[in-house]
Amino acid sequence: MCSPTLNEFIAGAWKKICYSPCKKSTRTRIDSALRTQLLPEFGIKRLDHIESVDVLNWFERYSLTAPGGANRALDILKQIFNYAIECGFIQNNPTNGLKRNPRLKLTRFLSRAEIHQLHKILDSHCGRDSGQQQVDIIRLLLFTGCRKGEIIHLRWSEYHGDRLYLHDSKTGSRTVHLNTQSQEILARQPRVSDIYIFPSHHDTSKPRSSELSLWRKVKRVAQLEDVRLHDLRHTFASHAVISKVPLPVVARLLGHSREHMTLRYAHVCDRETEEAAERIGTAIGAVLNCGK
Repeated sequence: MCSPTLNEFIAGAWKKICYSPCKKSTRTRIDSALRTQLLPEFGIKRLDHIESVDVLNWFERYSLTAPGGANRALDILKQIFNYAIECGFIQNNPTNGLKRNPRLKLTRFLSRAEIHQLHKILDSHCGRDSGQQQVDIIRLLLFTGCRKGEIIHLRWSEYHGDRLYLHDSKTGSRTVHLNTQSQEILARQPRVSDIYIFPSHHDTSKPRSSELSLWRKVKRVAQLEDVRLHDLRHTFASHAVISKVPLPVVARLLGHSREHMTLRYAHVCDRETEEAAERIGTAIGAVLNCGK
């Protein structure tokens, strides 16, 4: 059996069996990885001619600039090759043995001083069009705790004054309750598209690019080089916990489908718990001393 090229393979049975059943948001991520990485690198090569060293060299290059993106693209490529094995086109998966980039542990969220510094830098940005659009998106990520894709692909039909009704979030449909700051940001958006709140400036029938280049500049100026854009979501959750918001409520605010995902944020109150335990111990000790 003659092995097809990667281009040919994904356009055939793989698309019907592995791609089409996926959620729209998942297909969007797959499309991006295929278009920007996998097809330019491997598209014209026959599946049985793609060696482990070829995958390794590509993965290491991509990882230098986007380690998380490289991991996601590698997962897609691994799945494609696994299905190619099922179809009998190849015998071994050239991605086997290749380790994903280590994921940063959830330890980083912005302090109050860092949040103030971030907003100060955003206030000083005098950009127009795409630049101002990015400023508003960055602020919404912090004020709502939403995922980047949920805000970038936000539709006017999902926006209802004091809340968002997201039709296709990572965990399915969910409601996002908007605080005053978020409502003000959304209320001032120009309606240049009938579909998207943050449309592409080249084609308003499509959402803007997921690339927020302004973030790299802002975090450098604010001296927050170790902060990822997704850490704004962690910041929202962590400050909710610090403000004594119960974890089940935080879970609903974030749209978590499993409780253990929210428990990751409980560590931010460890110091307060230790201090409370010390205060209780002092109080009980005082009572005991009075009884002597």
